[in-house]
Amino acid sequence: MTTLLADLLTVTAPLMRPAFHLLGGDVSWLELVAVVLAVAMVLCNLRVNPLGWPLAIASSALYGVLFLHSRLYGEAALQLVFIVLAGWGWWVWLRGSGAAGRPLRVRWLGPRARWWALALTAAAWPLLGVLLDRITDSDVPYLDSLPTVASITGQVLLARKWVDNWPVWFAVNLVSVGLFAIKGLWLTVALYALFAGLSVVGWRAWAALASAQARHG
Repeated sequence: MTTLLADLLTVTAPLMRPAFHLLGGDVSWLELVAVVLAVAMVLCNLRVNPLGWPLAIASSALYGVLFLHSRLYGEAALQLVFIVLAGWGWWVWLRGSGAAGRPLRVRWLGPRARWWALALTAAAWPLLGVLLDRITDSDVPYLDSLPTVASITGQVLLARKWVDNWPVWFAVNLVSVGLFAIKGLWLTVALYALFAGLSVVGWRAWAALASAQARHG
């Protein structure tokens, strides 16, 4: 562990103090605030509201620290990626354009692009798992790496307003429930179970929006 990382864990240790107890475990203040921001983020995403992106940056920063304390290094590194992608996604939703220079609209990926996204995610999963297994002391390297790489796929699809981001998030959330249960992060388990349900809601809402926009050209 680098000195910088050790210092970060030391400085943020007070935030790991229990806010309350849940299912025989402690829920830290850090986890509590991160959960509140993450829920607000998803609700904004459901409504295609750009405010979700700064909320994503804030919640990712807090979750990155939380995951470091829990030795979930893949998930912690993912939060840095999320912060970068959230900044990009925020810009795309405000300034980006699609075909013919028109503002981005909610739409579906084509079959070929969908298979490419699936293939790249499946290929990256074991590669990251091997890396985490060799260079960290993670006790769940492959379970950690799966939602990590799939989340990057979901974040890119979300930033480009593809409806397909929602089934990706549904799968990520289900795997994450098991991962965080193993780590005893019970409030985050409840959060990701909620996220799984909201993913279905978002999937249906964006699919209807995509159909409506396609009908109106």
